[in-house]
Amino acid sequence: MIRFVIILPLIVVTWLLLIRIIRDVKKANIDWTGVATIVGFIALAFWLRHVTGMG
Repeated sequence: MIRFVIILPLIVVTWLLLIRIIRDVKKANIDWTGVATIVGFIALAFWLRHVTGMG
C-alpha cells in the first residue's frame, strides 16, 4: 500500500510535466535540425561505446 501511495503521485506528476512540455514545445520555434544533430551524436557515442567497449 505504501508503494502505491508513493508511485501513484509520481506517475501523475510525470504525466502532468510531460503534457506541459509537449504544450510548450508546440508553441516554441525550435531548430529541429540542431536537435536531430545532437540526438544523432549522442546515439553515435552510445553505439561506438557498445561496439568498441571504450569510453
